[in-house]
Formats: sequence, structure tokens, C-alpha cells
Amino acid sequence: MGKDRGVVIINFKAYKEGFGENALKLAKIAEDVASRVDDYVAIAPNYLDLTTIMNRVNIDVYAQHVDAVGYGSHTGRVTAEMIKEKGVKGSLINHSERRLRLADIDFLVSKFKELGLTSVVCTNNVATTAAAAALSPDFVAVEPPELIGSGIPVSKAEPEVVENSVKAAKNVNSDVKVLCGAGIGKHEDYVTAMDLGADGVLLASGVVKAEDVRAALEELLGLR
Repeated sequence: MGKDRGVVIINFKAYKEGFGENALKLAKIAEDVASRVDDYVAIAPNYLDLTTIMNRVNIDVYAQHVDAVGYGSHTGRVTAEMIKEKGVKGSLINHSERRLRLADIDFLVSKFKELGLTSVVCTNNVATTAAAAALSPDFVAVEPPELIGSGIPVSKAEPEVVENSVKAAKNVNSDVKVLCGAGIGKHEDYVTAMDLGADGVLLASGVVKAEDVRAALEELLGLR
């Protein structure tokens, strides 16, 4: 998953278009398109679909969120150990729609390392990206909240955020990979993010809510 092999993680969120049968169809399309490119393509469906999708596709599946707790009396919580047992690759952590305290992020990144899970810590600016990188996650994904779901790619609207976040993260931890999120939907956005130094993209509505999901994903990956 280096510079010559871009990373694309698709977050299904709680969209109707990414739930149930729709989620499975989307996962299968992602699997098929992934087989035709060198890029690393992974998906993050909701919890209710995780097990079904895990058993039906051969691409990496991530959770959208994990709680900063271990096994115990935590009603309604999901632990890192639980997703590990299900065979999930890893999880998004601290998405702007599911913010966590710094101590919780630190707990989860450490727990993921212990369990061999992949951590994708979401951030919203250069300073938080540097702070997240100091915790040594596998990825940091910078997403200015005001651009999420806007259709306006951060790589164009705020390219300095991507470029400076990459520099800040690498200065703190040269091993961490940086993803660009918010408004990503076209191949041009993907290429621009990579040109700015990112290792790939984290996206959602640009693919999940597209009228033609296959066409949207193929276009993103330069197959059209």
C-alpha cells in the first residue's frame, strides 16, 4: 500500500444506499473493480452488515467505529476484540461524525496494534493530523468537516490542508500513511490527492450514493 499503489477506503456510513442488500451489492461491485486495478480497495459497512459481507467478498472489510472499552459491562458498545474475532481488518477511528477524546484514540490505536488490526484515525486539520500521527496509527485520514458530503474535494478546496497534513504527519512519524477525505468522488480528485503527497483517499457519498455505483467507482480508479 505505498505510493505506487493507491489506497481507497469506501465508508458506507448509514446511507440507505449502503445498507442491507444494497450494501452487499456495493461490496461485490467494489470487489470486482478492485480485482482489475493495482490499488488497494477496502470497504467500511455498518455493523449489521459486517458479518454477511465478510463472508461474501474477498476484499478487506473495516468497521466504521470501535468503542474505547474492553469486554465487560458496556451496553451497546463494540470492542476491538469483537471485530478482531469476526475477521474484520480494522476500523475508522474518530470520524468527524463519531468523535472521540484523545485518550480514547490513544487507547484504540494501542489496542489495535496489540490485536493486529489496522487503525485509520480521522482528523480535521494539520494540527490534529500531527497529533494523531504521534500515536503511530497505520493511517491518518484528514477530512475538513465542512467539506464532507459536499461534493467539493478537499484536494481542490483546501489543497494546503492535504499537503501540510502530509508533511506534518511524516515529520512526526515517517511510517504513517495519510489519506485524503471529504468531497472525493472523481478520478481527478484521487490523482490530485496523491500528487499532494497523500497515500490514497477515504470517501463515502461519491460512490455509495452515486446513481451508477460501478461507473462511479470505475471512474474514480481511472477505468473510464
